[in-house]
Amino acid sequence: MKILYYDCFAGISGDMNLAALIDLGVSPDYLKAELAKLSIDDEFALQCQPEKCNGIQGMQVHVRLNGHQHGHSHGHEHPHGHEHNPAQGSHLPHRNLADITAIITQSTLADPVKQTSLNIFRRIAEAEAKVHGKALEDVHFHEVGATDSIVDIVGAAICFHALDVDAVWSSPLELGGGFVRCAHGMMPVPAPATVEILHGIPTTRGGVEHEATTPTGAAIIAALAHAFKAAPAMTTLSTGYGIGHRQTERPNMLRVHLAEVDEVAVAGPAS
Repeated sequence: MKILYYDCFAGISGDMNLAALIDLGVSPDYLKAELAKLSIDDEFALQCQPEKCNGIQGMQVHVRLNGHQHGHSHGHEHPHGHEHNPAQGSHLPHRNLADITAIITQSTLADPVKQTSLNIFRRIAEAEAKVHGKALEDVHFHEVGATDSIVDIVGAAICFHALDVDAVWSSPLELGGGFVRCAHGMMPVPAPATVEILHGIPTTRGGVEHEATTPTGAAIIAALAHAFKAAPAMTTLSTGYGIGHRQTERPNMLRVHLAEVDEVAVAGPAS
């Protein structure tokens, strides 16, 4: 059985995931061509470039939004629930779940890519609704409704299906520590939405003093992973490194292996 094994020793964010899967073999040109099917490509440009972290060669992804490059804790991704910096692309549309659903369903992407993308978005919407005490339809997305997060999430689905594996396994997710500033003031790490998304999933905390796993990264793993194993028996075939934008003592990267395992898949991804 062929799997992707996510080694999340420094957490996971949307941009680090895209970078790791590109480094693993997904063609940037293919990814860009597929993303163009969303018909929002006038809002962004995807830049992929080789980068090193602690001497390890990998890939780094930037999403440039209408002339603005977003560079936050991991790169361009905003932790969901945090306001945009007004100087960085605040004129871009804020979209709710219905808007995002329409963009994806009306695209010419393959149906499995559409379903995976909507699954990831819905997990974040449900978490935000729970955290803020709102009905699902009343959740108005800011960061996750923004263009860069649509690229992260739909890009994750495109890359996952392009790699054509039988299952996804993951290590426990490092969540980080400390506090992060958001629209409502200081928020503890992990952010409340991240906590909601990861109920039932093994995690670790305090390995770094910043937000290591974002809500988008958490939702990608929650939607794709079949099993969580800290030390799986597997035969690795190739490895991709997604390099983050923050310089930290612990290497700020996501490592993803393409591997073979003897075990039968435990189940399909949760829907």
